[in-house]
Amino acid sequence: MVAVGGPQGDFAAANLVQTEERSQSLRFSAPYLEVTHQLLYRRGTPKPKSLSDIDGELLVITSSSHSEQLKSLSVDIPQLRWREQDEIEMGDLIRMVHTGEIDYTVVDSIAYLVNRHIYPNAGLAIDISEPQMVAWAFPSHEDGSLLNAANTFLTNYISSGQMERLKEQLLAQSNNFSVADSKRLGQLVAKRLPTYELLFRQTAAKNNLDWQLLAAVAYQESHWNPRAKSPTGVRGLMMLTLDTAKEMGVSNRLDANQSIKGGAAYLAKLRARLPARITEPDRTFLALAAYNVGFGHLEDARILTQRGGKNPDSWEDVRQYLPLLSTKKFYSTLKYGYARGAEPVLYVSNIQYYRNYLELYSLHLKDPPSEKTNDSASQPKWESNSLPSI
Repeated sequence: MVAVGGPQGDFAAANLVQTEERSQSLRFSAPYLEVTHQLLYRRGTPKPKSLSDIDGELLVITSSSHSEQLKSLSVDIPQLRWREQDEIEMGDLIRMVHTGEIDYTVVDSIAYLVNRHIYPNAGLAIDISEPQMVAWAFPSHEDGSLLNAANTFLTNYISSGQMERLKEQLLAQSNNFSVADSKRLGQLVAKRLPTYELLFRQTAAKNNLDWQLLAAVAYQESHWNPRAKSPTGVRGLMMLTLDTAKEMGVSNRLDANQSIKGGAAYLAKLRARLPARITEPDRTFLALAAYNVGFGHLEDARILTQRGGKNPDSWEDVRQYLPLLSTKKFYSTLKYGYARGAEPVLYVSNIQYYRNYLELYSLHLKDPPSEKTNDSASQPKWESNSLPSI
């Protein structure tokens, strides 16, 4: 913000709330998001009903819109005290409440929505503001051409419906998981993932895949259980069908090494079968859907998407048409017929959530596992107390 207000920055786009104080030295674009400021507390302690009930350390980001809000509110609540800290993010503050490092914090509602299942001990106490507008910030001394271009971009992006779809996707992904689901994930990250992480890393690299994505697929399939099986006949850590196992040269589906290598190669093969014009991340999301429902059914859904006037190369569009594969009116017109099309939509959403979780918590590791050995000494130290108990 200092750079943008001076000669060093062109503009800032980091979920900035437009406040009266900031507007004195900066110009803001048209708003693209609405948030509220929320007071968080640690579950298991008394829940504040107002800021007057705070009894402990309240920490916020220095010179943030949250500190501005607290300064304004302190006029009527003179006993209100808080501490400010530089070089810290809202996600860090939520984690600190979760672990008990601090008692309270104030963050934006969107930050709490994203992190509430990852750090469930951080609970929502109260909203402390009316809805606030989020926008991009520009230097007040510039001619306004960049600001005008940004407003044009934001207006077009919002009117296209893309912003609303992003909001819906974020909300849906957050609502898919209970506290119990997330607790189970945290436990297995600590107990099971270290056994297979090196193999995930090596196999993903050989197949041009992200290792955390591959691990997320395996968690979705089997919760990293190499002996998992289902009534439909799929088995193993990557839950391969017998036909897929034969296709990928897997002789023993219950062998974790073979299962991971076979599953990764199959996912890479599905991704390669898609038209070359499809770019990331749509390419990977569509391949994941095919891994779950079958490539033929995915192609049927892409045909329905095109018939509906949408983009068959866009996951956001295709995911809206996949559920129609279970409706006779639609599947009767398609080559591969009936499929439980809602399942791959949830499947991909779950994997996105798991992958994001793994990415976040890999930041706790100082050193990746060695590629020269697979003994216990080389495994990353996933500590249960450093992971979310959700």
